[in-house]
Amino acid sequence: MPETQWQRSSFCGGGGNNCLEMRPAIGLIQVRESEAPGTVIATPTDRITALIASVKAGRLR
Repeated sequence: MPETQWQRSSFCGGGGNNCLEMRPAIGLIQVRESEAPGTVIATPTDRITALIASVKAGRLR
């Protein structure tokens, strides 16, 4: 199975090397910074979905 490509945040701006990147894994979302691609964190898909929903709803400060 081919490796899934990393997707950069739309706020990356200009293709610089200081961007948030994400990609799906089985049951997880992997996240890394483009300037440190060797450091990857993973979180369950449902938790990152809840975080994004909270941000969009303005529930986080």
